[in-house]
Amino acid sequence: MKESVYHQQTKNLVISPTRGTIYDSTGKQLAVSAPVDTVTINPSSIVVTDSDENIATQKTEELKQKVAKAFSDIFGLNYEETLEKVKSTSSIETIAKKVETDKITQLTNWMKENDIYSGINIDDDTKRYYPYSNLASNLIGFCGDSNQGLEGLEYAWNSVLTGTQGKITTSKDANSDVILDKDEKYIPAENGSNITLTIDVNIQTIAEKYLKQAVEDNNCGRGGNLIIMDPTNGDILAMATYPDYNLNEPFTPNATLSQNWDSLSSESKSNALSSMWRNKAVSDTYEPGSVFKVITASAALEENITTTDTPNDFFCMGYEDVSGIKIGCASSVGHGSQSLRNALENSCNPALIQLGSRIGAENMEKYMRAFGFFDKTGIDTSGEAVGAFFSNVGPVELATTSFGQRFTITPLQMITAVCAIANDGLLYKPRIVKQVENTDTGAISTIEPEVVRQVISKETAEQVRDMMQSVVENGGGKYGQIKGYTIGGKTGTSEPNPNDPEAGYVSSFVAIAPVDNTKVVVLLTLYDPQGDSHFGSQIAAPVVSKVLAEVLPYLGIQSSDTSNTDVQVSENYQTSSLPDVRNKTIAEAKKILENAGFTCSFNGSNEDLVTEQVPIQGSELISGATIKLYSTGNDARVSVTVPDLKGMTLAQANNSLKAKGLNIKIVGSESGKVVLQEPIKDSSVEEGSIVTITLDEEIKNAN
Repeated sequence: MKESVYHQQTKNLVISPTRGTIYDSTGKQLAVSAPVDTVTINPSSIVVTDSDENIATQKTEELKQKVAKAFSDIFGLNYEETLEKVKSTSSIETIAKKVETDKITQLTNWMKENDIYSGINIDDDTKRYYPYSNLASNLIGFCGDSNQGLEGLEYAWNSVLTGTQGKITTSKDANSDVILDKDEKYIPAENGSNITLTIDVNIQTIAEKYLKQAVEDNNCGRGGNLIIMDPTNGDILAMATYPDYNLNEPFTPNATLSQNWDSLSSESKSNALSSMWRNKAVSDTYEPGSVFKVITASAALEENITTTDTPNDFFCMGYEDVSGIKIGCASSVGHGSQSLRNALENSCNPALIQLGSRIGAENMEKYMRAFGFFDKTGIDTSGEAVGAFFSNVGPVELATTSFGQRFTITPLQMITAVCAIANDGLLYKPRIVKQVENTDTGAISTIEPEVVRQVISKETAEQVRDMMQSVVENGGGKYGQIKGYTIGGKTGTSEPNPNDPEAGYVSSFVAIAPVDNTKVVVLLTLYDPQGDSHFGSQIAAPVVSKVLAEVLPYLGIQSSDTSNTDVQVSENYQTSSLPDVRNKTIAEAKKILENAGFTCSFNGSNEDLVTEQVPIQGSELISGATIKLYSTGNDARVSVTVPDLKGMTLAQANNSLKAKGLNIKIVGSESGKVVLQEPIKDSSVEEGSIVTITLDEEIKNAN
């Protein structure tokens, strides 16, 4: 009896720990907890006492209605549902979680004004915020209402980030008022630890910008992902998935899902959200296609089966007959006699089939295992998948394996293997968390890079890198070139599996930069592209080139190019710097611009002062470009839709943009056709804006 009375008269007040912060490698906060409050009630305590039982009942009903009305008004709740909670027979009901300070202030003011306190509890809590919203959403993941990690790194590192609850044991009287008790016990909370990631917000932003462009520009039915790694230590510098989602509203469907959201069943909605949250780079498998050919080449060179430049080592007639099955090449007429270097430049399936036959199934499995394809990489995040392979490898299975089809791996496994080639054959475990900080003691634990094994020799790795450079400079990866940098790469285009034809093509490109002393490896994977092309050489390589063109200078890797021009062009397309005509009269500005070789467009009179110009001063523009001028009272903007320029010649693209009132910036070969544009087609931009196009000669028969 005594023990029962004690439990009725004591209450454990929980002290919530603060969840640790997630930082990027530069110290920027990616996930942070902020103080909020949770409002609960004890319905049995919201009563009015009176000697007359009927009056007490009536006044209690009125009080409960009044309280419910206040809650519904302040917190935007349904009144009837709230009233049901206030009238509940439960000992406690939750009214609102994760309430911001302004709402709590409104509630406390109302309580003071109405002298109503009994039964209303305001308890300290924390709320998880993601300052960058969608950035790295599929990697970071999110938390539930109780601050427990539900997805991604938040889930994988939940025990580290969460900390341990504390509590205060107090005695309370019948009115729930605290009794000063010498037996009160205080157990402090242990706050969660902070973790620092290897990803860099700036590099992640670049990756996401170009991934989004690639997915939308090529109508990729199942999205895409892009990974950037440092091969010298296994650090993930960026890991992007698109479509992504807003971490602050994880249960709100993104733009892709919302198109038919209302028509979905509850089960379908749940499955769709789970798919939206998935980190494709880690959790989804795919057939790597021709990117895998660098692995086959590595195995052959390591086993001394061939050399990089043995003349007439392979012969392609447009197909290879394997046990009576004709397996085709991207070139239906064939590539003829080739060395291994030629075969990689041409991405020739028959040549790789011949090479795979020489390697043999046992050796092929040995090297695939050494490169890590049969095991998870062990990256410290949730949901890592492992691929599916042939149980019995005959001649046909060995043939398709040699050029990367009919087995599956994850993009993370693929880039990790290429990183070993880039790092003189030394394979590192991918690292995503590099530091853990105990927020209570300040102690810092570093998670050191972890070497897995030496996969191939330094000499073999150098030979493969050299051939990858040839692929970019002379072969199917030429759209991956960047002026002033040595780039190695390999394209990939895997065909739909007959057992899953709805999966579509997978287009990819892997790049290493620079070729010697490689600091960055990039893998872009696009799923089910439904645009004008599905070849990795045409739709993935140009995007990776754009990514590296921004990432390499950011990392301090200097270009050897000292020229200021992106392209050698004829006199019609020579560029000059746009003068600053702000604070000039329209008449003066017009004269200055015409003398510089530009035209202008404006509203208002010649005496008006120019307040803004589009494009901005200093922009490099071709002769004849049109400049929009704005003045006070005449600054109404016009938005235009960017046309689709893919496949156009320079003249066609320039004319198309002129018709829309847009200006052009040229990158690449003037005699080529547009392979990339920024902003992408159908983007809404301000009239006068610059559209950058990348031109190159068309690549044929390369996948």
